[in-house]
Parts: sequence; structure tokens; C-alpha cells
Amino acid sequence: MSLNTGAVFSPLSFELPKTPTGIDGLDEITRGGLPKGRPTLICGGAGCGKTLFSIEFLVRGALDHGEPGVFMAFEEKADEIAMNVASLGFDLNDLQAKRLIKLDHVHIERSEIQETGEYDLDGLFIRLGYAIDSIGAKRVVLDTIENLFGSLNDQGILRAELRRLFDWLKEKKVTTIITGEKGEGLLTRHGLEEYVSDCVILLDHRVNNQISTRLLRIVKYRGSTHGTNEYPFLIDEEGISVLPITSLTLDHPVSSERLPSGISALDKMLDGQGFYKGSSILISGTAGTGKTSVACSFANMVCQRSERCLYFAFEESPQQIIRNMKSIGLDLQSHVDRGLLLFRASRPTLNGLEMHLVAIHKLVQEFNPSVVVLDPITNLITVGAVSEVKSMLIRLIDFLQTRQITVMFTALALNNVINEQTDEGVSSLVDAWLLIKDIELNGERNRGLYVMKSRGMKHSNQVREFVISDKGLDLVDVYLGPDGVVTGSAREAFQLQEVTGVALRDHAQNRKDREIERKRLVLASKIASLEEEFNTIQDELNRSFDEDKLRKEILEKTREQITRNRHNE
Repeated sequence: MSLNTGAVFSPLSFELPKTPTGIDGLDEITRGGLPKGRPTLICGGAGCGKTLFSIEFLVRGALDHGEPGVFMAFEEKADEIAMNVASLGFDLNDLQAKRLIKLDHVHIERSEIQETGEYDLDGLFIRLGYAIDSIGAKRVVLDTIENLFGSLNDQGILRAELRRLFDWLKEKKVTTIITGEKGEGLLTRHGLEEYVSDCVILLDHRVNNQISTRLLRIVKYRGSTHGTNEYPFLIDEEGISVLPITSLTLDHPVSSERLPSGISALDKMLDGQGFYKGSSILISGTAGTGKTSVACSFANMVCQRSERCLYFAFEESPQQIIRNMKSIGLDLQSHVDRGLLLFRASRPTLNGLEMHLVAIHKLVQEFNPSVVVLDPITNLITVGAVSEVKSMLIRLIDFLQTRQITVMFTALALNNVINEQTDEGVSSLVDAWLLIKDIELNGERNRGLYVMKSRGMKHSNQVREFVISDKGLDLVDVYLGPDGVVTGSAREAFQLQEVTGVALRDHAQNRKDREIERKRLVLASKIASLEEEFNTIQDELNRSFDEDKLRKEILEKTREQITRNRHNE
């Protein structure tokens, strides 16, 4: 027997057929969806979202992919399920009327199982098979599997019937989700379902520091690569959203386009043009230094360019920010009315860090802004450790940079270790870092701004006085006096001294100019007098010369006449 060495089998050439779930983010994690025609186990504790995941799997399949589905419940009745998911915008009654979804409730009487001791799923196969064939279902949900077995203790029968169920579903070629309750130390109560399932997804609902977070993890996925981390997910009025970003390769595109900061003097400090588009910017400083004003000025500039800005406020309400910014000449309400500026304000303790990340992720996808502002990020420390906040911001920056969205953070700087670590941790991630500091001198508190770093561009290393007035924001040169930097009224005094000095120098110069002019006139007069005297002498000399010449001519003529007269005699 000869071997055909020209044919080489590559395991990478095989691609497992998958069924898209339609759930935002989940298909990205699973690299395309759930295994087509195979059972998937979704397990977790009470209230973690197993039923909602299953319902959305059916609804998205029916609406987006034209695949009818069967939902067989063993706990809740069909009308209860339809009512529960109506808050997510899913009208199961309408989908049933269109024969896109079939809801079926199977009541299991546990006492009968205990009395007879006999158990098989033939009745379920008949009922489920009829439901599948009646609408041509491609997707099936069984919720929850523990109710099928009740208090059955015979592990042999349990294992055999589970295998029979899973094999029967594969023969029907339907993509199935089976939900199961989490057991003690096991993924499910019986601890067998996860071994039979081709894909196992674990949902978790945690409460830390009185803040709840829902997380998803793919425990196994036969025949396919998949994300292995824990991913936060959000349940809101639009369904379920999973945040698939935990770490990304650093291969996102970059832009050389510049985005003005909204402060012309600051743009001059940044190579005259501002920040790079798609970069990350940190504005840090103590309380009252004007961090929010800088962020709002940046947002105002973006909206004036008819681009969208998404502003997350963790400290002030949108109405308060809009009112306060009017005092420095910024009309943010007009941008809100035009739909260019969107505020989302909440206390950090409303959600955990992961849920904040999911909410930001979802809003960015919906609103599609060119700039995102988070003001301030230091408030997030109240819901997580410094390392957790840094991890969240890394993931957020990576996500925004892949979409070429510019992000600006503000951070409160205090004289304590936690905030110093926060500044240092975040500042190492961002592309540009501006620091605003208090300058106290002569009984006054003024502000100084300087550029700590700005990657990819030359920038000023000078400290500029940061001035906030009803005309807006501006940066002025800092003056150096005998005792160091002077700002505020001291700077104005130095400026007045400079103006006075210039005036005195101008006056002295004018006096010298007048004196020189007088000397020039006197000298010119003397020169004119000497010229007149020279001309008079020259005229006298010319007259004497002419007289001598005339005498000579007359004498010569007289001699000639005398000579002629002698010859005539």
C-alpha cells in the first residue's frame, strides 16, 4: 500500500460549525457562537441570568437569523416567562403567534418518581420532538435540567438518561441550551452535565462591598478556541451585553491627525497643534484647580467641530456642570440639544468596576463618539482597589484606541499614597499628562499648569500660570522674581513695573533724540555759515582774478595800439 504524501492534514483547516447567539459580545468570546447542532450547558446560581440568556438566544435566532426555537420550561409557566422578559423588549406572545418560538411548560411530579423508582425520558422526547417538528425549530432551550430528575439518587440511571438526552438532541440536529443550577463545589447539582455537554458556560453573580457584578466564563468548548477569562455582562432594557475585552494585542492603528485642546495657549505648548486623535490624556490636580473646566473646554471644542463627545461624570450632575461652565463662557447645553454631547452621570458605587466598563463599552457602541471624557477616575477607587482601577482603565483605553476614540481622564491629586499610586499607575498608561498645581504666594492661591509628558511630539517644559475667567481659560507666562515664581497680583505688579520701565526708557530715549536733533541743527547752522563765508571769499578771489585779467587785456591792447601808431609815423 502506497501513501499519498502530497495530502497533508492540518487541524487548523477544520472549522467547527457554530450558531450565532446574537448576544452582544458573546459571539466574539466564543469565536462565532455556540456549537451548531450540539448541546450547551449554562450553569450558575439563582439570579445570575441563565433564563434570560436562553430566551435571548431564541429571540435573536428567530428575529435575526430566521431560526425558530422551542423553550421548554420545567419551573415557570409559559405566560410567566413571557411576562418576565417583556421588560427586555421581547414579545414572546407575538413570536409565538408568528410560529417563530414555541413555549412549553412541563410539570414534573417528584412524588411519582419517589414512589415508583422508575425513570426514563421517553415521554419528554415525544413531547419535545413534536414541539420541534411543529415549527421546524433549529434552537432548543431546556430550563432547568434539575427538575427533570427531581430527587433521583440512582447515579447510573441519571448518567444514562443524561447521555440519552444529549444524544437525542444531537440526532435532531438542534442547537440546544440546557440550564442547570450550581451545586456545592460543582458546576451543577449532579456534577454530570458538564462532562456530557460540548460547551459549558458558567454565570456568576457576585456582591462585593454591597456592589453586585455579573460575570461569565466559558469553562470548556470542545473543538474550538475560546476566551478563557471572566467577562462582565450587563442586563438592561435592551437585553444582555457581554464585555469581551480583557486584554488586547498592541496592534491598533494610530493617527497623525491632531485635535485641538480648546485652549489655544495649551495647543502652543503641545507643538502648536494639540493632542493626537485616538490618544489618551490625563488631567490631574488638586481640588479646585480647574480639571473639569479643561475637560469641558475640550468637549466644547469637539462639539464645535460637529463631532460627538460622550461625558461620564462621577461627581457632578449634568445640570450642575452645564450651569458651572456658563461662568467661563462655555454653552454646553446647545451641544446637548444638537445631540453632539451626551452626559452620563452616576455615583461610582452604583455599579462595580466591571459593570461600569460594560456600561461605557455599550454606550460607546451606541453613541459612536469621537471623544470620551471620564471625570474623575479617582472616584472609582471607592468601588475597587488601585490595581483593579488600573486594570479597568487599561481595558478601556485598549478598547477606545482600537476605535480611534480620544479619551480624556481627570484625576484628583491628594497628598496620600493611594492617590499618588493612582496617578502613577494611570499616567504610565496615557499618551499625554497635564498637571495643574496650586501656587501660593503673597497670600494668594493661583494655578500653574505644565505638560508632564506628551508622547510623539515636542512639548513645552515651562510652567504656565493657568487663568480661569469669565472669558474662558488661558495660560500666561510665569514671572520669576527675587524669591522665585510670582503669580496673580504679584505677576501683575511685575508686569506694571515692566510697563513703567518701558515708558521711562522710551521717555529717556526721546529726550536723547531731541538733544541729538538740537546738536544736529546747531552743527548744520555752523556748516551753513562756514559755507557762506567760503563762498564770499571765493567770490572775492574770483573778482580780483577777473580784474587782473581785464587789466592785462587792456594793457596788451594799449601796447598793440602804440606799436601800430609808431609804424604809421
